[in-house]
Amino acid sequence: MRFKEKILGVLKGLQLSRRFFIAGGIVVALTALSFTIPILLPLSQGLLAMLLLVAIADSLLLFSKANGFKARRHTLKLLSLGDANTISITIENKLPFRVNTVVFDELPIQLQTRDFQMSHSFEVGKSHTFSFEITPLTRGEYHFGRTNILATSRIGLVARRFKIKTNTSIPAFPSIVQMKKYELLAFAKTSTLEGIKKVRRLGHSYEFEHIKPYVQGDDIRSINWKATSRRNTLMVNQYEDERSQQMYAIIDKSRVMHMPFNGLTLLDYAINSSLVIANIALKKHDRAGLISFSNSVGSTIKADKGANQLKKILHALYNEKSIVREANYDLLYRASKNIISSRSLIFLFTNFESTFAMERALPVLRKINHHHLLVVIIFENSELIDYSQKKVQSLSDIYTQTTAEKLVIEKKQITQRLRKEGIQTILSKPEDLSINTVNKYLELKSKGLT
Repeated sequence: MRFKEKILGVLKGLQLSRRFFIAGGIVVALTALSFTIPILLPLSQGLLAMLLLVAIADSLLLFSKANGFKARRHTLKLLSLGDANTISITIENKLPFRVNTVVFDELPIQLQTRDFQMSHSFEVGKSHTFSFEITPLTRGEYHFGRTNILATSRIGLVARRFKIKTNTSIPAFPSIVQMKKYELLAFAKTSTLEGIKKVRRLGHSYEFEHIKPYVQGDDIRSINWKATSRRNTLMVNQYEDERSQQMYAIIDKSRVMHMPFNGLTLLDYAINSSLVIANIALKKHDRAGLISFSNSVGSTIKADKGANQLKKILHALYNEKSIVREANYDLLYRASKNIISSRSLIFLFTNFESTFAMERALPVLRKINHHHLLVVIIFENSELIDYSQKKVQSLSDIYTQTTAEKLVIEKKQITQRLRKEGIQTILSKPEDLSINTVNKYLELKSKGLT
């Protein structure tokens, strides 16, 4: 019984190569020609016998060792949503001869990749590391399956399939890469070179830091005359941004956030940016919190600056699911009154596709802005903008492009109306959302408005 199972295992792992079929085709052609040229029949029979003997020898060579390869998969502990994540597989040749291989890795179903393969020739006892990048576009568990190796010897008539268990599961969280990137840029002196604005301070907050010598550009209103008289040189008071303020990221999970751009939905862009701004706020010694809503209130994390606060926000964002319902702004107002106890800076990630939708939410936005400093973040439809700028080629193009231009203009009008109501507003392309949100936060901190 065991012998039968072993034979079946060998047959399952055996695969005839292209070289075998070419040689077999030559034998068939010679056999066919032997009907008209009889002398070719013994030649074709001899070649057939030789082909079978060499194929058997090749098979015995490939199946001489049960475990021909050793494979290890190297991954990050977490995948970063919307970013390129490097995955690598190290394969070591355990067979006593040189082999040519084609490696097929079983990638997660979310990537929808069915033809992924890599090739390499292994010397005896040598190893090689294959590296590749994947870009997760949805949050959740990514299951990597086995590593399949198709190996051939130098003879190359048959191939053996090796199935190596390298199964692993990795969660795809909101973008950790973006969080670290913008943290570095926000605190780097050279951040203006990478898209983070350097905002001129129009005043200062109330927290005194230290006294320093005056340099050109310092606010002359901060001159400390007592220190100046003692040192006989101009000295100025240095202030730092007021700390321990509250910052909340409020995320609209309703159907308006389902729209996809470059593979990610608007909700995913909002989630990535919420993590970025929460991390920077905590690094600035502010307290960060989170609220999500649609037709009901979702995640709620009270603003805090404890050691585990960022971890709480990260896991809450990971578990967020979009809901195909209309957003209930009255419910949001009641929730904000119950959860947010004192005046806070609020970033509201939402999207108004029409003036009518904005007007419905405006009374609630006014109330929230009265008690807090509200920043409403809405998205530009970059695809509509690109389409409206295309060259017109037909009468129907005129109609559709006119409609597209109307929608683009309406989005700008929505932004102007909100600003007219005294509500801070960001109109951003999805891919620029994190940069624009960080810039607004730093701007408001520098002006002391938070």
